[in-house]
Amino acid sequence: MKLISWNVNGIRSCRQKGFDGFFKAQDADIFCMQEVKAFENQSGLDAKGYYMYWHAANRAGYSGTATLTKEKPMSVRYDMEGHTGEGRILTLEFPEFYMVNTYVPNSKDELLRLPYRMEWQDAFKAFLKGLDLHKHVVICGDLNVAHQEIDIKNARTNRRNAGFTDEEREKMTDLLQAGFIDTYRFLNPDKRDAYTWWSYMGNARTRNVGWRIDYFLMSERMATKLADAMIFPEVFGSDHCPVGIELR
Repeated sequence: MKLISWNVNGIRSCRQKGFDGFFKAQDADIFCMQEVKAFENQSGLDAKGYYMYWHAANRAGYSGTATLTKEKPMSVRYDMEGHTGEGRILTLEFPEFYMVNTYVPNSKDELLRLPYRMEWQDAFKAFLKGLDLHKHVVICGDLNVAHQEIDIKNARTNRRNAGFTDEEREKMTDLLQAGFIDTYRFLNPDKRDAYTWWSYMGNARTRNVGWRIDYFLMSERMATKLADAMIFPEVFGSDHCPVGIELR
C-alpha cells in the first residue's frame, strides 16, 4: 500500500508545474495534500478512481488540506475540537487505521504565533492519542518543524527561527514519546542531507540547503507494517517536495 503526502503550496500553481504527472505516475492508494489554497471546485483536479475529500480554510487562498483515496473511508472527520476554520486536519477512518492529514500552524516571523502553536500541538497530541485508543493511526503532512539537527542544514544559525525553536522541537519529541514513530528516521536514523523544504531565496534548493519538515508518523505498534519511507527531492512544483511510505 502506497501513501504519498505533499505540501503543494497552492494546488492551482502546482498543477501548472507538473503535479498531474507525478500524481498519476505514483498511482498511490492514498494521496494527501496540504496548503491547497483553494476550494474543491477551484482545483480542476482530475482524480478518476479516487474518492476526494477537501477541507479548505474559511479564508480564500489560505491553508487547507485534501485527501484522495482509492478506498472509500468508513468515516471522515474535519478539524479537532476547539481549532476550526483553517482547514488544518482531515481524518479518514479505514478498517485498519485512521489516516490523519495535517498542516501544522507556522509560528511566523518573530514567533508571533508560537503561543498558539504550542496550544495547538497539545490539542493535536491529545486528539491523536484518542484515535490511537481505538486503532492504529497514520499521520502525514507539513508538521512545520525540523525535529533534530540532522533534519536541517544550518542548525546553529536557525536556532530561534520558526520551525526550529526549542519549544517546537520539544513538542515533536513529546508527540513521538506518546506512542508514535517518525517513519523516515525509523528506517534511516543517520541519513543526512534529506530535506523536504527549501527557501526560494539564495538558490537554496540547488545547493540543498533545506529542512525536513514534512513527515509520515504512525502508531509505534504499527512499525512492523512499515516497508519503506521515501522523500522525492527531484520532484518540483512547490517549495516542498513529496514524501511517502509503503505499508505491507
